[in-house]
Amino acid sequence: QVQLAESGGGLVQPGGSLRLSCAASGFTFSNYAMIWYRRPPGKERELVAVITKAGGNTNYADSVKGRFTISRDNNKNTVYLQMNSLKPEDTAVYYCNAHRSVLGPGEIDYWGQGTQVTVSS
Repeated sequence: QVQLAESGGGLVQPGGSLRLSCAASGFTFSNYAMIWYRRPPGKERELVAVITKAGGNTNYADSVKGRFTISRDNNKNTVYLQMNSLKPEDTAVYYCNAHRSVLGPGEIDYWGQGTQVTVSS
């Protein structure tokens, strides 16, 4: 069965750091770009960071540039999000997404269950 399992969330003070992990199974991990999304309380889901299949390219939302780093280890089927200099507005449920474009009109997406990150004094 396809599974994406996020971990590493929790409580942290402003200015602190957390590292999120997402362990993938049930599909060929290296064939998928990996994306971190988040949903702040009461708000819409937003894209946070993207990493390409081999890890050669990354992209970030303007709100996290310079503070967050996405990486992946294809030998471990795991994608990471290192979050530094955390701010209260980073508080959200963070979701791991596997994305693949296919030869046809659609695309493939797999989603994790999410992990809570709370930044507060």
